[in-house]
Amino acid sequence: MGGNVIVIVSKADWDEKLAAAAKEGKGVIVDFFATWCGPCHFIAPTFEEFSNSFTDTVFLKVDVDAAQEVAANVGITAMPTFHGYKNGQKVGEVVGANKAGLEKLIEQ
Repeated sequence: MGGNVIVIVSKADWDEKLAAAAKEGKGVIVDFFATWCGPCHFIAPTFEEFSNSFTDTVFLKVDVDAAQEVAANVGITAMPTFHGYKNGQKVGEVVGANKAGLEKLIEQ
């Protein structure tokens, strides 16, 4: 994984990263993906590129198969799905490999 992307592997990891970002006043962008998902592979380089450009934002990746509890808790039903969080609260969502939509979500 390149860029400034942090991979989430558990619910505890998820809770810790969201809380830390909220404490620091940083927004969070999350890529919920699956290793078998073609569109996920297509958008991955863009997600990493954005993680280098938007350095005041925390970028997380959640493999929905490896961290099923996290994906289930936030209601992921399609991949890729991107969520935006501010102060620990979800502020937006983009479903699909939509570069323009993802950039808008980051800039929110």
